[in-house]
Amino acid sequence: MTRGKQKIEAQRKNAERNQKPKGSQFEARAVALKISCPICKAQLANAKQLADHYASKHPREQPPAEPE
Repeated sequence: MTRGKQKIEAQRKNAERNQKPKGSQFEARAVALKISCPICKAQLANAKQLADHYASKHPREQPPAEPE
């Protein structure tokens, strides 16, 4: 086998490249989801998503005023 060493090196590089990142994403998720719906406690990223959420999930309620 003339390509034995090249094959092993390629496998090692691919294994390093395909390795998943270590750790959890709880901290990143908590930072991204800043607004929560006061009715159903769904976590949302911004005020526009909250308005869309109110339109689809709580059509009879008025969304809270945006803090400026």
